[in-house]
Amino acid sequence: MYLKIKHIFDFLFSLIGLILLSPFFLTIIVAIKLESKGPVLFKQKRIGRGKTHFYIYKFRTMKVDTPKDMPTHLLENPEQYITKTGRFLRKTSLDELPQILNILSGSMSIIGPRPALWNQYDLIEERDKYMANSVRPGLTGWAQINGRDELPIKQKALLDGEYIQNLSPLMDIKCFFLTIVSVLRSEGVVEGASQTESSRDKES
Repeated sequence: MYLKIKHIFDFLFSLIGLILLSPFFLTIIVAIKLESKGPVLFKQKRIGRGKTHFYIYKFRTMKVDTPKDMPTHLLENPEQYITKTGRFLRKTSLDELPQILNILSGSMSIIGPRPALWNQYDLIEERDKYMANSVRPGLTGWAQINGRDELPIKQKALLDGEYIQNLSPLMDIKCFFLTIVSVLRSEGVVEGASQTESSRDKES
């Protein structure tokens, strides 16, 4: 029952968010276009509810010649691909704002497990153990506020499972406000291939 109500609130809140944040969208679009050639939005195939595929949208933070379908931390030298505007957008998580469109379309939720890349088979398989592939992926989630990029795959899937077990309005509200705190502190963001071996298991 809550999932149906959650979906309605997702739509309403994301619609309101799109209207209120439209000035930020316009500013970011101008900044991206002034710095580099290419599209404003970046889209990438991800895993949705029931392991169906969908395209996630982000503001483009990297140059158009960046290797595709590869997590940023696996690139040999990611800094050479990230634009100056992109670096700021990533640090502040503003690059994630276009996912409001994914929420409006019903392919994502505001709160839920972050959508895995279509070829992150190990993460997808691990999430199956906890039924974490059975709900809409989220803009943010329990794993995001408990480590984000710093988490190895097994720990990330375990946290996604904890979210599923405790799914409720209170859990979603907790995730939402703790996400704001995490973003303001720029916690858990990792770039580059020079991390420890466990950090190589992270999504982009």
